[in-house]
Amino acid sequence: MSEDEACPAAAPPSPASAVRGSTGGSRWFEAVAEHLGAAYLRYSFTYGTEQEVDFLVEALGLEPGSRVLDVGCGPGRHARAFAGRGFEVLGLDISARFLAVARAAGGAAYVRADAACLPVRPASVDVVVSLCQGGFGLMAGPTPAPGTSPLGADLDGAVLEQMAAVLRPGGLMAVTAFSSYFQVRFLEAVDEFDADRGVNHERTEVRSEAGETAEAELWTSCFTPRELRLLARAAGVEVVGLWSVTPGGYARRPADLEHPELLLVARRPRGRTGVAPAAGARRVGC
Repeated sequence: MSEDEACPAAAPPSPASAVRGSTGGSRWFEAVAEHLGAAYLRYSFTYGTEQEVDFLVEALGLEPGSRVLDVGCGPGRHARAFAGRGFEVLGLDISARFLAVARAAGGAAYVRADAACLPVRPASVDVVVSLCQGGFGLMAGPTPAPGTSPLGADLDGAVLEQMAAVLRPGGLMAVTAFSSYFQVRFLEAVDEFDADRGVNHERTEVRSEAGETAEAELWTSCFTPRELRLLARAAGVEVVGLWSVTPGGYARRPADLEHPELLLVARRPRGRTGVAPAAGARRVGC
């Protein structure tokens, strides 16, 4: 899949000016990505990329030449792995820094875009993935102001609907999300879990390629299996599988309390001419 297959999109917001607590005018994670750059690939959770892609190729029944869209591709590790197996791959990410790393490594086409407003033609791809909280699961952000909806600007459901809309009838999506069960059971002492919103707030340090450290705040949506099934239904896709997984350890494992992520595989029904884009995505992201 070439960059020409992507529809033109409005320029995403510029990166925030600081890592710690940056949210105004951009997605909160842009500043974190800007600081990390290629150093993201040093984290141990990235080491299992090949196993994850091997599992997905088999689980999704991918055929040579299949068109794969990677939403929230980051530095492109999954996109490159899919491309290396003979698939036509387009990676999308809002971070210009991550995309520069991805393009330097080659192997796939890349476009800068917000996951809440995918600049891809409807019903044009065979498979769409969003893995390791690259797009889905990052939309919650800080706690909303008092008196506003607990969901705030939570667009995770909108991201799922956007992904469904670009799938051809019969096409498949694979999405990972943090498990609420695991997060609460093994909550780090320095983390704060908002039980009302299902969002984990983590304060940590991130280290750049040059070895410079910066404090960062991370907000990650967490889900139960039931919530993911309901979101899939709202997006107009049918759940094929929902398993508990760990980075580098994807398997058809029933949902449990012991593994940090849930892997959702869902299919866009055949015969449907379209899936309506999320109203929230059109209003906020598009």
